[in-house]
Amino acid sequence: MDTIDRRTILATGALALTGAVASSSAQAQAGPKALFPVGTTTIPIVGETDVFPVRRIYCIGRNYAAHSREMGSDPNREPPFFFQKPTDAIQNVSIGAVADHPYPSLTKNYHYEVELVAALKSGGSNIPADKALDHVYGYAVGLDMTRRDLQRAMGDEKKPWEIGKSFDRSAVLGPIHPAAKTGHFTKGGISLAVNGNVKQNSNLQNMIWSVAEQISKLSEAFELKAGDIIYSGTPENVGPVVKGDVLLCKIEGLPDMSIKIV
Repeated sequence: MDTIDRRTILATGALALTGAVASSSAQAQAGPKALFPVGTTTIPIVGETDVFPVRRIYCIGRNYAAHSREMGSDPNREPPFFFQKPTDAIQNVSIGAVADHPYPSLTKNYHYEVELVAALKSGGSNIPADKALDHVYGYAVGLDMTRRDLQRAMGDEKKPWEIGKSFDRSAVLGPIHPAAKTGHFTKGGISLAVNGNVKQNSNLQNMIWSVAEQISKLSEAFELKAGDIIYSGTPENVGPVVKGDVLLCKIEGLPDMSIKIV
């Protein structure tokens, strides 16, 4: 039988201890492991292979005077107010496609709201309005779909109305067009047709609060960051849709966007 000397035993033990320490250190550096993967919501960018990752979705309410009046508010007195949707509420719609959009549960009064969407590449707090557009990466055509009966019922009870606004696929939009190519949208026609009949028809210059002003006001309450998108409000004549209806959204300077309610 071979004899193992003391030096060999000590060397072997030291190597084992070193390995254990290295393994423990590697585990510590790796940190805790997520229980399951959670996907990142992204939006395609026209002309780019890269995509736009979404951090937050902000929406402004009653930002066209006529729409404010039809919703029972006074646009001459009301300061801007905002709400949010979850990022996974996004439904991307390709250019030239008519995307199927499922009629959601719980509602019997499902409304369209066509809107210009601004996507931010940077942010900050207390951003001056004259610097706000420097933070905009690009723009898209959007639909803020709304379970109007649920929104109104919760509002009547003085309760939060996320159930009317913040549900699955409630944030429909087309791909983002970089502002470096399109310029910034401060005016231009915005419209929505249902089955070929124009329902909403206005101009972006009729916004009470411009995109720049919205960014400035939002940044007073939240630190805005890259990846935030802003639904900038809808014109008057919002209304209901039913299964089978085809919606066609238009904003001057951007490709049309269309969905079918299924």
